[in-house]
Amino acid sequence: MIIAEMLDPAAPRWVQDPGSDTSRASDPPILIIPGIHGSGPTHWQSAWERALPNAERVEQSDWARPRLADWTAALAEAVRRRPGAVLVAHSLGCALVAHFARISGGRGVGAALLVAPADVDAESAWRRELRGFGPMPREPFSFPSTIAASQDDPFIALDRAKAFAKAWGSRLVDLGRAGHVNVKSGHGPWPEGLLLLEQLRATIDSHAQRVG
Repeated sequence: MIIAEMLDPAAPRWVQDPGSDTSRASDPPILIIPGIHGSGPTHWQSAWERALPNAERVEQSDWARPRLADWTAALAEAVRRRPGAVLVAHSLGCALVAHFARISGGRGVGAALLVAPADVDAESAWRRELRGFGPMPREPFSFPSTIAASQDDPFIALDRAKAFAKAWGSRLVDLGRAGHVNVKSGHGPWPEGLLLLEQLRATIDSHAQRVG
């Protein structure tokens, strides 16, 4: 697989070959949470959805006209069906996770990987479709999380991503000049992101022990 060929051979087996059936009963489910317009077939979220065991997409009734209440309800139902899930969000999906965490207290969420979060508070023309998702919640998450942010993302300044990470208690990973971490910025299956996902999954048990 393309994902496997680009990874360090020392990477965990499920990351090297996510299409292999290496899942265990104890492995948390994975919920893929796209942003506005969804993620097309060549987006890394779609590649992960196809390849990773125990992964599914949180579907929205209207990807082009996002409404916070509708999107939150869909995420809440997905988490209810798949308790302990690791949320893998991109762009506006990251803001959705933040709102869901505020409303629910994070119940049912195992962890969250937030990639290229869209700054829904920015005063820019592109944000008109996203006004219903602002202001961005700043309450700390009750679950472990990682923000993967770019230095030249047109939809969020790195300093803003750092501020969100500090507010939420998230680990911040600086991806360098990676654009919006999507197909337009040259990201296909994005195997490096799978390593971030594996690192995050490894923190779930220790986090539960600390807060339990």
